[in-house]
Amino acid sequence: QVQLVESGGGKVQAGGSLRLSCAASGRNFYTYTMAWFRQSPGKEREFVAASEWGGGSTYYPTYAESVKRRFTISRDNAKNAVYLQMNSLRPDDTAVYYCAADWRGTAIDYETWGKGTQVTVSS
Repeated sequence: QVQLVESGGGKVQAGGSLRLSCAASGRNFYTYTMAWFRQSPGKEREFVAASEWGGGSTYYPTYAESVKRRFTISRDNAKNAVYLQMNSLRPDDTAVYYCAADWRGTAIDYETWGKGTQVTVSS
């Protein structure tokens, strides 16, 4: 029953920044593992970042090596939202970015996916 809606994509020059947002429905958002994936034409969908609840107010972020030190995942549980701050963007960051949620707590897959938002980085 969880639904996800991404926003914030757009066109930006290399070196610029964008902030993606993902609004989620559903209960107990604070327990969801939330993640961002991306896919560019001709390439396999790849993991970008995730935020995993570690109990209490603890969350563990993880990042793909290619975006470490440039991207930051964060969340606002009061708003049922997760964000991806993207800095120092590169042309190879161009992709459709998808928000995903493991809301069943399977820890093995993401049960719900958004429709994606396009990010285009020009050189």
